[in-house]
Amino acid sequence: MQKYSNSMIITISGKAGSGKSTVAKALAKRLGLKHYSVGDLMRQMAAERGITLNELGKLAEKDKSIDRELDDRQIAIGKKEDNFVIDGRLTAFFIPNAHHKVFLDCEDGERAKRIMKEGRKDEKGSNVNEVIKKIKEREESERKRYKKYYKVDYYDPDLYDLMIDTTEMAVEEAIGAVEDFVKGE
Repeated sequence: MQKYSNSMIITISGKAGSGKSTVAKALAKRLGLKHYSVGDLMRQMAAERGITLNELGKLAEKDKSIDRELDDRQIAIGKKEDNFVIDGRLTAFFIPNAHHKVFLDCEDGERAKRIMKEGRKDEKGSNVNEVIKKIKEREESERKRYKKYYKVDYYDPDLYDLMIDTTEMAVEEAIGAVEDFVKGE
């Protein structure tokens, strides 16, 4: 494990099921950095309100304060901390001082399989098609809000230093690719 004496901020963005959290957690551990996850914050907010993640997304379409709360937390982390990895849809946008901004992509069917395998309560379905439908609804809700509130599309390659398609990659391979990029190898 390498520990950074200078500042090292890494954002990992991407689609649901692309490996954001998995890669971010492992990378943070390997590099001796803290890890934050916007998805965990959202799930916590949904649980506090006694609703699903999709329901929170629909509510956020009408109530900007929900997104604002998440955004403010990300911005605060970016301003206070100087050695961390954070995963979330708009982390590259809200933490512009990040040293490395990574986007993970993945085909829909593979994303659904990964989500089903993880057993995420908030995105579960009885089959791959049902899970794809749920994640597509969630992502469309998020993209609408982000475009409306911030005039940004988190799929825009200009936001990132590195974009990786993890569809055919083993977890370790995806982690290694990001680690090599960060280390300049």
